[in-house]
Formats: sequence, C-alpha cells, structure tokens
Amino acid sequence: MGITAQFRKLCLVEIRKLLMVTCVAIIIAALFQCFALPYGKRWSLLTADEGSIVVLISNDTFSNNLRLRPINVSSIMVNDTFYPSDLDGEVGDENDTKGTSTHNLSTDKSERGELTFKMDAMLGKSLIMGYEARTGDSSIQATSLENGHGKVKHAEKVDDKEAAVGLTYGGVQIQAGIVPVVLPGISAKNGEKMDTESSTWNAFLPANLISMDNVTGIAEVGPQTLVSVTSDKNSKRDRISTLKRWETQPTSISQMNSQLLQNIVSSHYARRQLYSVRDRELLSAKLKIQNAPFVRSPPGLYASAFRNFSIFKRSYELMERMLRIYIYKEGEKPIFHQSKMRGIYASEGWFIKLLEGNKKFIVRDPRKAHLFFLPFSSQMLRTTLFEQNFWSQKDLEEYLKNYVDLVARKYSFWNRTGGADHFLVGCHDWASRITRQYMKNCIRVLCNANVAKGFKIGKDTTLPVTYVRSAENPLKDLGGTPPSERHILAFFAGGMHGYLRPILLQYWQNKESDMKIFGPMRRDIEGKNAYREYMKSSKYCISARGYEVHTPRIIEAIFYECVPVIISDNYVPPFFEVLNWEAFSVFVQEKDIPKLRNILLSIPEERYLAMQLRVKMIQQHFLWHKNPVKYDLFHMILHSVWYNRIFQMSSK
Repeated sequence: MGITAQFRKLCLVEIRKLLMVTCVAIIIAALFQCFALPYGKRWSLLTADEGSIVVLISNDTFSNNLRLRPINVSSIMVNDTFYPSDLDGEVGDENDTKGTSTHNLSTDKSERGELTFKMDAMLGKSLIMGYEARTGDSSIQATSLENGHGKVKHAEKVDDKEAAVGLTYGGVQIQAGIVPVVLPGISAKNGEKMDTESSTWNAFLPANLISMDNVTGIAEVGPQTLVSVTSDKNSKRDRISTLKRWETQPTSISQMNSQLLQNIVSSHYARRQLYSVRDRELLSAKLKIQNAPFVRSPPGLYASAFRNFSIFKRSYELMERMLRIYIYKEGEKPIFHQSKMRGIYASEGWFIKLLEGNKKFIVRDPRKAHLFFLPFSSQMLRTTLFEQNFWSQKDLEEYLKNYVDLVARKYSFWNRTGGADHFLVGCHDWASRITRQYMKNCIRVLCNANVAKGFKIGKDTTLPVTYVRSAENPLKDLGGTPPSERHILAFFAGGMHGYLRPILLQYWQNKESDMKIFGPMRRDIEGKNAYREYMKSSKYCISARGYEVHTPRIIEAIFYECVPVIISDNYVPPFFEVLNWEAFSVFVQEKDIPKLRNILLSIPEERYLAMQLRVKMIQQHFLWHKNPVKYDLFHMILHSVWYNRIFQMSSK
C-alpha cells in the first residue's frame, strides 16, 4: 500500500509540473504576442468563402523604420507578367524602356523558374508568413514580407522543375502559377529597380491555365478597408464583401468640390501679415480675379467645361502678364535639372525642361520672383539613389530634407514663408510620400493626387499622367472617330494592378457584348494598335485605379476623344481648381462596379453627346508641345500653381 500511495503522489506531482509547464508556455506565447510583435499588430484568420481561407495580419500603425512588418495578403490575379508600379507597363502604351524608367518585370518562362533571391542581407532570416506550393517533384516556397516602405516579395525555387502549381495553406488549395521573385527596389529581370510602395503580393497565373472565374483572394483598400473578392464556377452569384477596419468613407467628388470652395487659408501663412512686395502684387491680382467681369468664351474655348470661365480667363491673363519664377541652381544632374521625356513619368520631365527653357516667366534675380521652383525629378531621384543602394523611401525623404536645408541656409525665401511660395512636380508614385513632411507647405504638383493620403485640395494640384510615346512627336495618333461611329459602350484593358481591376474583370469581362473589358492585351505592335482602336471606337473609356489612385487612361481617353469613366475613390482630377470635370466625365465609386453598365446606360444620349463635345474642346489643355502654346498642358499646370498660391494667401 505504501508503494502505491507513493506512486500516486508522484503522479500528482508530475501532473502538476506538466500543468505548470503548460501555463508557462501559454504565458510566454501571450507575452510574445504583446511584446515581440510591434504594438497595434495582431494575427487574425478570415474565411473568404467556402473552400478558401485568407490569413490576415492587420497593421494599425505605420513605421518608417526598415524592419519586418505584418502584411495583408493581396488578391490572386491572372497574369503571367508582373509590373512593379501602377504606371509601369500600362497596356496600350508604347512601353519601350529605352529613354524611360519603366521597369518591366516580365520574364521568360525559362528565366522565371531560375530566379532566386536571398533576403538575409537586408532583412535577416526571420519570415512572417510562408506558403508552400507543390506539384509532383516540383516545390516552390513563396514568402511575403513587408518593410516600412513597401511590400517585399520572396520566393525560392526548391528544384529546377517548373509547372503551374497550387498554393496551399491549412490544407486549402488556391490555384496559382509561378510566383515572380522580387526584392524591394529590385526587379526580377536584369536587376532593374522597381517600386516597392506600389506593389502588392500576388501569385500570377499563366493566362491559359486559369480564368477570373475561379479567382479567390483578398485585396487591400487603402488603410481603411479590405475587400474580399470571391468567385467560383459553382457559386450562384459573385459578391464583394467589405470588411471595415474603422468607419471611413471615401471622399466623393461633391465633397471635393466643397473643400475647394471653402479653400481655407493655410494657418501657417495666414499669421504672417508682413508681406513682401511680390506678395502684395499677388494679393492685388487676387482682388482683380475675384472681381472678374463676365466674359463670353472666345473661339477655341468651351465655357461650360469650366467652373467659372470669367474667373479662369482673368486669372490666366494676369498670370501671363505678371508671374515670375526663380529656379534654384543648386542640385546636380541627373536628380536635378534633368528628367525623362518619354514613358509613364514623362509629365514631370516635360514640365521641368519647358520651364527651365522658358524666358517669359523665369527670372535670374530671386528678389523679383513670386514663386520658387525646386527642380528635382522624383523619378530620377529614386533611380539614382537606388543605384547607390539607398532603397527606402525614408532615404529619399532625407535626401530632399538635406536639399531643403541647403536652400534655407543659402537663401532667405524659404524661411520667410516656410516654403509656401515654393513648388515642385512629381509623377512617381513615391513623390507624394517623400515630400509630405519636409515640403508639406509647398505647392506639390503630383500625379498621385490622393486626398486620403495628404493631398491638400486648394494648395496642392494634380499633375496629369501623360504617357509620351515619342518625344519628337508627342501628339502622335491624336483624335478618334465621331460619336455616331462609336458602337462600343465601354472599354478597358490593362494589367491587374491593385485590388480594383480584378473586381472590374470579375463582373464585366465577357458578360455583355457592348462592354469590352479585358486584362492585359498583347504588347506587340498589333496589340497596341488594337488598344488605340478600342479607345477611338468606344463611347466611354474606363479609367480604373491601379496600385495608386492615378492612371494614364484618363488623359488617354481625352487624347482619343472618349468620355472618361473615373473609378478611383479619393482621386483629385487634374486642374480641379478651374475645370468642371463632371461636365465631360463620369465618376463611379468603386463600390458601384456591379452597377457600371446600368450607370452608363442611364446617361441620356444628349448628355453623352455634350460630354463628348466638351472632351474634344478641353483636349488642348492636356497636350504637350515642344514649343508651348497658349492654354496647353504646360501653361495649365503653371496656372494651377499660380491660382492656388494666390488663393492660399490671406488678404486680411
């Protein structure tokens, strides 16, 4: 009996020890959850639909430090070509990388399977999440990482066998193809640089293997929402479900109009009542503009396309007569005083070159200037610093800070206004982020005009995204067919950039004969010609956002005299200060994609004809000329800077 009692006592002790070890392990796991992961980040498991599971790591905070961060798994898309930026590799553009900084990550099938990159040198060996894909003897390990400056992709090919495979997680298979291998700032081909901010994690599928009919995934909608996109051949209906992180609605076009009308004077500058001589000249011009007499639109202009044509006309005349600009000489090429004249980011290059070559507006004496131009190219800044192994947006931001400090030390003008009378242009996706801290008081002329990400209506202004195929002939193929010969209701074609375009294709690809909605078209001469013919033969051209809110399709539509349909929440269209965009374009909220065809069909024929006529009339405001002409794109950008500067000044 004694032995039995001792044995039982020993068992109880062991059980207690086991329970204690278990409790300690649970406590350690809880502590790791609280302290090892950065604050505000947590794991969660979401069910997208039957037979599909999405793992989400939410991220409630934002850090600029170069370290691992949780990620959101982006939607799985159909495309065997990867483009690093919303603007890079847009379908229909003459995407010749000679003379441009467009970085095409498309790889040969034989090349793609050989790509292997190691992340140890940059981020260490810690991995947040991994998916394993297997088929037969072939195995591919794909891992998604994210640092404080953009999404990072990593994939290792375990053996040399290449085939379409299924990504698996938790026993659930998701159809996928070979995953392109991408490092932050480095493309998967020839070591070219890429955008890490604008990229999302994607498994790309060979087009001949799978269609959008069986795509399941999850896409990130800015910082506010997640959209789960689910479509299955056996499903009775497709759906878009929105998972709110917190209640934030996109800014509608009417709300943008209200913000513009309020045009609140910057508190920083309103406190400064001691104006310079040049500032008093601007205040005098402001008074004249506000009291502009009524004028009829002269030949060549269309008053109904403007918010107030009389005010625009008076403001433009005063700009031509009065405006003087000083361009800082500081800064060396290629980052300063140089940019590309072809390709996706050509807008900033054309403006910089035309402004520096202008004799009418430019002065050599900064004391005579109303405005001061910071002559750097965001595209060349990123490319040049990346070649010097500065990979993060924070590095680019610090570079610009040093430049501002140099200007502030050497001149008195920056410190006098805090940069309020300085302006810059930037078409690269990163331009908005790298200028919003140290250049926040400047007038920022940005392609990525996202009102939800720091773009200030009434101070900042939108730089039109113009894809220039030929620097010698930027007006090549201008125009389209008459409205009576436009038999296609709506057209879209392009890469599956971002979360929105897969949804567009899910609802409208091959659904209606008058809705020509495609993914990527062929990139040879025939494919590009077909793209342009669709543009020229359609009543409405869909301009759906990519990774960021901007897209060249808006200006392409105007170029080919097609009424733009803008599907991009929070995007502020170009020259919003003076143009009445609702008079010649259609705004559709992203959530209304399922209603797209009904929205377009509900537009009366008379209204469509009026919009199409206005598109033709305002086309001149979006054209580049080697020698600028009145009311062209160069002058319209300059006018927006002038106009916003004047109306940011307080006359009290």
